[in-house]
Parts: sequence; C-alpha cells; structure tokens
Amino acid sequence: MTAPILVELYVMGIALDSRTGTPIMVLNDKENRRALPIWIGTAEASAIIRQLEGIQTSRPMTHDLVYDILKKTGYTVTQVEINDLDSDTYFASIVTEDADGESMTIDARPSDAVAIALKCDCPIYATSPVIAEGTITTDRERDEEEAEEFREFIQNITPSDFKKYGLDDESAH
Repeated sequence: MTAPILVELYVMGIALDSRTGTPIMVLNDKENRRALPIWIGTAEASAIIRQLEGIQTSRPMTHDLVYDILKKTGYTVTQVEINDLDSDTYFASIVTEDADGESMTIDARPSDAVAIALKCDCPIYATSPVIAEGTITTDRERDEEEAEEFREFIQNITPSDFKKYGLDDESAH
C-alpha cells in the first residue's frame, strides 16, 4: 500500500459561521489556491487563536498539557495530518518520534492537532482525498485560466503528440 500524498497547509485564521456563530478553522495551501474550512468548538478556536497571537496563559491549556507530556516522555511532534473526512467529520493524527527515531501516531481532532502543531511549530498536512473533498477554491480566476488552457490543449492534441511523448499503443505493450 502506498503512502497518501500529503499537501502542506497553514492556519489562515479563525472565522465565524455567520448563520450559527460557530468558529471555523481555515487552513490554506502554500499557494493560497485552496482553503480547507473546518467547523470547530469555541474552546479549540480560543486555543488556536492564543497560539497564533502568542498569548500565554497562567495555567496550561489542554494542548499545552499534551505537548508537555509528549516532551517529558521523550517524544517530539514531527507533523500533524488531517487524514480523513467521513460524513462531514474530519479526522487527524499527531505524528511523533522518540530519541531512537521510532514513530508513534496519535488519533486527534483536527483542531487539537492544529493547536499542538502551532505550539510545536511543526508542519500541518492534509491527505489528497481530504484536499479533493473538503477544500474550496480561493483563486477562481486562476482556476478558470488553467481549465481554459487544458481545454485548448485537449482540442489541439493530435495522434502524433502521443507518439512524441511515448504514449502510443505500441509503447503500452
């Protein structure tokens, strides 16, 4: 089984659903072409905002506690992955490594995983199926330009183009 393709994301910020007032964590890809909105709880939104703004609390928050436990037991958080979407519910993992290079993956809610990633300053990834199913475009004009370029390419392709790139029937045998 091959490893899933991962797309690196960063936290764009927290927005509020105008209809319900529910916080939405917005993650963007590096090119700012796609956004992954994930509805989250108020406490998790507060934790993410605190991390983004560098606000310290007098006592550890849950993501601080998890980070401290991992660190004190010899683990480093290497990355977080938003790796599945099922019935509008996202699933994530916190990937850790110990001093011997042994990896341990911990199941987590995306909002908790992202808060920990921000605390650890480690990368945030999403699998290609999550990107395909959960993201929305943030650069519609560029998407339309690329689609038009592709349509023109398809309309102008000739059988000799397949031979030029080794894609003719004889090369398939």
